[in-house]
Amino acid sequence: MRRNLFILTVLFMVGSMVLSACVPDLSVETEQPTATEAAVVSGSLSGQLQLAGSTTVQPLAEVLAEAFLADNPDVTIEVQGGGSSVGVTSAGENTVEIGMASRNVKDSEFETFADLQVITIAYDGIAIITNPDLKISSLSVEQVQAIFAGEITNYSEVGGPDAEIVVVSREEGSGTRAAFEELVMEANDSEAVITENAILQQSNGQIRTTVSTTPDTIGYLSFGFLDESVNVVAIDGVAPTVANVKNNTYIIFRPLNMLTNGEPGELAQAFLDYILSDAGQEIVAKEYITVK
Repeated sequence: MRRNLFILTVLFMVGSMVLSACVPDLSVETEQPTATEAAVVSGSLSGQLQLAGSTTVQPLAEVLAEAFLADNPDVTIEVQGGGSSVGVTSAGENTVEIGMASRNVKDSEFETFADLQVITIAYDGIAIITNPDLKISSLSVEQVQAIFAGEITNYSEVGGPDAEIVVVSREEGSGTRAAFEELVMEANDSEAVITENAILQQSNGQIRTTVSTTPDTIGYLSFGFLDESVNVVAIDGVAPTVANVKNNTYIIFRPLNMLTNGEPGELAQAFLDYILSDAGQEIVAKEYITVK
């Protein structure tokens, strides 16, 4: 399970920088660096940032923070999990500088925190996974709905072995769960809800561990957490890959967002600028889907 508290402090001094505009201005087309860009390049930024929220965004934020700190040794960044709802509330209540959410902000949340600013830094697919002993290669959206609603209870009903289905899901408040409910359970005007008999887990890592080690389980997982320990299921014959999200053939994906309460401060803005720069998006592209 990934750690819930990540503190990065780079203690070495950065030598002279060879690129004068490593963080491009995303709002104005100009070859001259902005004040924020110049600060990042020179390593003159200092202070502390706190991030909290989605456990899907958390590991990506950690890697981005490490790269950012390499150029800014006087900056400290703390990255905590807690789930997307925690990210929204923490940003809205100003207990952190940046919240993280792996779903869209709800209307009710905007009503509570009217000044929330949403910055999409990446997109992420959600894959259906099973225990590796189950050789199920593809399911339809309707079959997935029925399985997770508890209407289909045996794998033999979907071309699998004669075995009782064990559903594994994220907890209420999870951004991954909210996206799965919106994109799958509510697809085609369905009103299906996740069965009360589902085993609930608190993170993507726990979902993967449970499904990989528990017989007859099925769950859903962020693309960024997929590995060979689980069996990955295609949807209507389309494999869950970044390429298939980009060509619009795989439909289960959602935004990865960072949130601020109003306009971000100088340090938060510099970090966000870095994430959206070519260098930041190159890091995003290793496991997620870029916004460019």
